[in-house]
Parts: sequence; structure tokens; C-alpha cells
Amino acid sequence: MPDYDSEGLVTAWIMDGAGGAKRIGWSEIRRGPEPGAGFQWIHLQQLNHGNARNWLDDESGIEPSIADSLVAEETRPRCSLYEHGAFLNLRGINLKPYSLPDEMHSIRFWVEPNRVVSVRREPLSAVGDFEDALARGRAPRTPGEFVADLSMRLVDRMDTVITALAEEADELEELVLNATLSNLSAKVSEVRRVAILLRRYIAPQREALNHFSLEDAEWLSQRDRNRLREAADRVTRFAEELDSVRDRAAVIYDQMVERRAEQMNRSMLILAVVTVVFAPLTLATGLMGMNVGGIPGSDDPSGFWTVTLLATAAGLAMAAVLFRWARWI
Repeated sequence: MPDYDSEGLVTAWIMDGAGGAKRIGWSEIRRGPEPGAGFQWIHLQQLNHGNARNWLDDESGIEPSIADSLVAEETRPRCSLYEHGAFLNLRGINLKPYSLPDEMHSIRFWVEPNRVVSVRREPLSAVGDFEDALARGRAPRTPGEFVADLSMRLVDRMDTVITALAEEADELEELVLNATLSNLSAKVSEVRRVAILLRRYIAPQREALNHFSLEDAEWLSQRDRNRLREAADRVTRFAEELDSVRDRAAVIYDQMVERRAEQMNRSMLILAVVTVVFAPLTLATGLMGMNVGGIPGSDDPSGFWTVTLLATAAGLAMAAVLFRWARWI
């Protein structure tokens, strides 16, 4: 079942500016925020048609270019500052059931002094936790605190997944010398793929958060700026950790290639030893087995066993010489 109504509204709240919040519906949304009464948060589902899109285009008062950015199909994290507000696009890792660790879904914000409009494409667990905090009476007092709080929640989800990815890289480094290479190849490739995909969106998010913290607005306090910079610093650390995981995966793959080459060289050396030992014996026994006259010992009843013993002794002697030359004994 969709978690939004037929008009595309996921949730909407009005914050009283003192830590309290109350859920509202379309009637309150269409009336607009009241001056001096806190601010509204309107969270919409991205739809190509319907009342939510009509409200964005015709009733919200948001400029058409900004409204188009809110419902764009695919966008990288970024921030654009305007005279009367700020547009912010962030990405979050979804920790909901049946979601993949490399799935980073976007959430877009248009932030004004008395209203925050957000648009999502897929549900995010961080937004669900934020809404639960509102229901418990732990609401932000300003739009700046709203963005800072939600940004920190998005970053916390990243920390969980990236830490697990780094731990998996640690396990692969321990297993590469002992495990079967065929069992590790797919895991190493998956770790490297996830690290590359996550970094693609995490790195620009640092710049978006830092840029938003520069917004010169009364609703963005110094404490909010510090929290946004802290979130950006954590995102920077995540990007560096992902670079490390990616490089470690490449080193693990190189070690696997070296081990495979060593195994191939060892197999070729064993094959060469076998060939060197048995080629002369094959030649000698082939000559002794020719059906022509004059074969030495053809009339001797013990000739077969004599040749067998001589061939065995010659083979053991050549094998011992080769083993010592190869430093196997």
C-alpha cells in the first residue's frame, strides 16, 4: 500500500517554533503558513500528475524553475541559494527491508522562512524517524534546524552502511590468503561496485551541505550552520573511507591474480617435471617394445623385469635431481 494519499501528500506538519508540531492536511496547506506561527513542512511524493504536482505548479507560489527541480527525474546532490529561499537536493541510504545497500534515494527541499517543501521519489528511513520525533514532541524550531536535523539523520544512515562495507573489506583481506579464489571473486567485485556507486553521490553531498550553511538568513542560526558543517565533515570522512575500500578491493583483486598466477606456475612446473621424467622412459620403453628382431633381452625370461627395474631406477634418479634443482627437497 502506498504511504501517501491520492493527491500525492506523504505528510505535512506545522511547527510552532517552540519544539511542538501538529499534523495538517490539504486545507491548511492551501491556506498557506500564517506569519509568526512557526513554519510548515509539506512532504510530497514525486508524481508526474495529480493534485500534488498541480499544487506545486499553480498554488505553491514556487518559481517554475524551482518546481521543475523538485520533481526532476535524476539529480546529483546540490544546493542553490536564492533571494527568498534555498533549494537543496540530498541523497540518503535506505535501511528499510528489501532495500540494497547501494540504493541512495534523493530528497529535494525548497526552504523558505516559514515553509519547507520536500519531494521524494522513494521512502527513506531517516525521514520516517524524523516524523516519529515530531510525533513525540521533538520538533525543530526553525527551517534551518529542520534541515540540519534531517541532514544528520541521513548521515547517520550512511555511517551504518559504510562501516559495514569497511568491515567486509577487512574480512576479505583476511580470507584472500586462505579461501578459494573462485569464492571471493564475486564478493570483491561487489564490494568495489558498491563503494564506487556510494561515492558517486556522497562526494557532491559534502559541497551541497557546505554551500547551504553559507545561506545568509535569519532562520539559519550559528548552531545550525555548525551542525551542517559537521554533517559535511562526516560526509567527507565517508568519501575518504569509500576511497579506501575501493583501493583495498583493488589490492585484494591484485593479490588474487597473483595467487592464481602462482598456482598456474606451480601446475606448469609439476607438468614440466613429469614430462622431463617420463619422456626418456617413454622413449626407452617404446624402443624396447618394437616388434623387430635384435631387441636386447628378448629371449631372456627375466628381461621384462630387468627393464622395468632399470626404468624405475632411472625415473627415480631423474625425479630426485629435478626435485633438488627445484628446491622441493
